[in-house]
Amino acid sequence: MPIDAAKAMAAEPRTVSLSWDHKDVLLYHLGIGAGIPATDPAELRYTLESGLHVLPSFATVAGGGMALAAGLSTPGVDVDLARVLHGGHTITLHRPLPVRADGVTQTSRVAAVYDKGKAAVVVLRTDVDDVDGPLWRGEARIYVRGEGGFGGERGESARLDVPDRTPDLTVERAVREDQALLYRLSGDWNPLHADPEFAARAGFHRPILHGLCTYGMTLKAVVDTVLEGRVERVRSYGTRFAGVVYPGETLRVRMWRETPGPGRVQVSVTVVERDDAEVLADTVVEHV
Repeated sequence: MPIDAAKAMAAEPRTVSLSWDHKDVLLYHLGIGAGIPATDPAELRYTLESGLHVLPSFATVAGGGMALAAGLSTPGVDVDLARVLHGGHTITLHRPLPVRADGVTQTSRVAAVYDKGKAAVVVLRTDVDDVDGPLWRGEARIYVRGEGGFGGERGESARLDVPDRTPDLTVERAVREDQALLYRLSGDWNPLHADPEFAARAGFHRPILHGLCTYGMTLKAVVDTVLEGRVERVRSYGTRFAGVVYPGETLRVRMWRETPGPGRVQVSVTVVERDDAEVLADTVVEHV
């Protein structure tokens, strides 16, 4: 069996060193569509090194995005990349991410393996620290088609209902034709996002956008509108990937503020050109 749940969960955590600098941050920001218009002061904070702010979703690619690669090479996990989809992702920030870092440690382990019948879901948990202490925790849910049916726990399946009222804010964000080609330079080299033949083998009529690119574009939309561009206000951000996005399409991002209590924004993301087909669901940004 390609996935041995017991072996995967019993495997020793893997610790690797990460480092990054302003060039990695700038490349990531460009990969999620920052810099349009190029001279807009609101965009320059993502694209100009002299006053660079780090969007928290950079955590998903910091150091070359090694967390997912580590998860797919864990003992007990041996899968075909053509069967793999990113099912969901959550990051919890302990403090704002630095523009430059060296000697950062990332510790990853398989926290759970769920049996969804026709698929397996591998939950990969990562904790990242620098010399000053914890930076963030990430949790990726990796969906592997055709690997279920091994008799394991099914896991939670609760869904977050979309609020029954008009969104407080709605914005649209265009996905460039070359978006996936640029985004993959931050470390996700899965050919699903660039190679038409590989995409066809995976069941898609052309390469699809990385789910984490949509994830980053969405957080940027929330930060730029609800949080007035202040990246340091984000405390956590989680989503479930509900559908695919193709380069060249347009994202419609709907946002609902929730009060009273701690700051919380619920988000729904759909594709304009496909009758608002859902692509991100169960999406929440918690903030101060």
